[in-house]
Amino acid sequence: MKTSFRILAFGMARDILGRPVMELEWNSPLTVGELREELIRQYPELARLKSLAVAVNSEYAQDANLLTAGDEIALIPPVSGG
Repeated sequence: MKTSFRILAFGMARDILGRPVMELEWNSPLTVGELREELIRQYPELARLKSLAVAVNSEYAQDANLLTAGDEIALIPPVSGG
């Protein structure tokens, strides 16, 4: 069964994706780690970020977390400044 995920991208992740919001369709259950791997496959520049946090429903998620339909996913690159 195909599931569609809405992904919000911030900062450098938004620049790399070329847009602030994208949709990703997936055929099977998907973990945060699998999502990260797929996004890096599609957008290799993401691998150059020192870290890329993934938040699911406004909470930081671990790679093993399973995504479900309707989850709000956010890509949060490293933040610099002071």
